Amino acid sequence: MVMNGENPANGDRSDSASASGDGSPPVGLRERKKRLTYQAVSDAAITMFLERGFDKVSVAEVAAAADISKPTLFRYFPAKEDLVLHRFADHEDEAARVVTGRAPDETPLGALRRHFLDGLDRRDPVTGLCDVPQVLAFLRLLYGTPALVARLHAYQGRSEAALARALGGGVPDRLAAGQIIAVLRILALENWRRIDAGESADRVYAGAVQEAEEAFVQLRTGLEPHA
Repeated sequence: MVMNGENPANGDRSDSASASGDGSPPVGLRERKKRLTYQAVSDAAITMFLERGFDKVSVAEVAAAADISKPTLFRYFPAKEDLVLHRFADHEDEAARVVTGRAPDETPLGALRRHFLDGLDRRDPVTGLCDVPQVLAFLRLLYGTPALVARLHAYQGRSEAALARALGGGVPDRLAAGQIIAVLRILALENWRRIDAGESADRVYAGAVQEAEEAFVQLRTGLEPHA
């Protein structure tokens, strides 16, 4: 679908494992089955939500479409909103991973700027700069459903907490993380709004880069010059 976020909790890797072929740790059979179930259930749910609307589809209907019981579904997805938002799970600690994996001579803010600009260049849906029809449909579902928007704030809160820990964990680090995550969210939302209004990703790109550059300058210099 759109944003891949399979992130099964408490994955058991004790089963016989097979190499992934990309240098990552091997994944056990049980873990692979969990990931396939996550994908199948989420795909079924999102298809139904897009066709009929989030509020008009029950969890029981999603479970039936995925050929699992309702209690089993809730073991994978604690809330109905998670059927959609679990696709953001891989991105929860993305900013933190960028900071911890940066080069020794690169600042945290420099690494985050580079990563966001690279995402714009790749038309990463997380940056909002993506006009693929399936992505637009998914984002319209997300931003057009109050319950999903509210749940998204919880995901963003965890992103902020992870970034704060990566920066050091102190109060100044938490303040910085809050500002950074807010900037990334606003940039992505502005990009999506322009594309949702009918502009192409290619047309929006130059302006999106300029706005991102200005935003990171503002993060570096503080608010006083702009107040």
